[in-house]
Amino acid sequence: MQFFDTHAHIGLIYDDPIEQLRVIQKAKQARVNRIVSICNNLHDFVQVYDHLKSVPGVYHAVGVAPSEVNTPGKNWIDTIEQSLSLPNVVALGETGLDYYRKFGDKRSQVELFITQLEIAEKHNMPVIIHNRDAGKDVLAILQQRLPSAGAVLHCYSENASYARKARNLNIYFSFAGNLTYRNARNLHETVFEVPIDRILVETESPFMVPAEYRGQRNMPAYLPSTVKFLAEMLEMDLEELAEQLWKNSCAFFRLPETV
Repeated sequence: MQFFDTHAHIGLIYDDPIEQLRVIQKAKQARVNRIVSICNNLHDFVQVYDHLKSVPGVYHAVGVAPSEVNTPGKNWIDTIEQSLSLPNVVALGETGLDYYRKFGDKRSQVELFITQLEIAEKHNMPVIIHNRDAGKDVLAILQQRLPSAGAVLHCYSENASYARKARNLNIYFSFAGNLTYRNARNLHETVFEVPIDRILVETESPFMVPAEYRGQRNMPAYLPSTVKFLAEMLEMDLEELAEQLWKNSCAFFRLPETV
């Protein structure tokens, strides 16, 4: 049995390269054999990628998050396009919309988001979508501009009704540690509306720690706790679910199933 953490901010868990390697080692001890490293900005991507580019089982996404809408970086489009061809870069992201914190203005966020969707289409790359309090606009944009390689709604936060609309598109749904919270009824209901072959799991570490580890800094090694909770919800055998999630993750990121 093995696990695939599809979204971890390794550089935010620790900025020290040695500590990052220890995080990955602990993950592998917990049978989390693959991790997709996420950065919100291109400066952090360059640093984390340089530290981890040769570490087995670690893959990378590159993009500009809505939090960086005012400072995406000089020549940021060229930087993303060049980075997408690097070894072990498997997706564009995270990108999307965040109206909760009111980064910049909505128009600027939408323009940043759409530009990156166009880049993903140009390079035939899947996209990792950030959505916070912007579900209506995110879905409307994806209905018109979803890249051919598809997208994942990471750290899913909408309800079951939203999932029923989104599942008609080439979209995966990724659940994080907040799925294990008792009051996350919207997520619990959504699980039963999503096709089993389009579910992914993530830690979103160092955030969204599973209830079992509440009060600690989240890390990829804690991913099995979320998978166990999901298996109990679905009344599935843990190994069977883990295998299905592994296949889903490999399919989305277009990786071989064999490590």
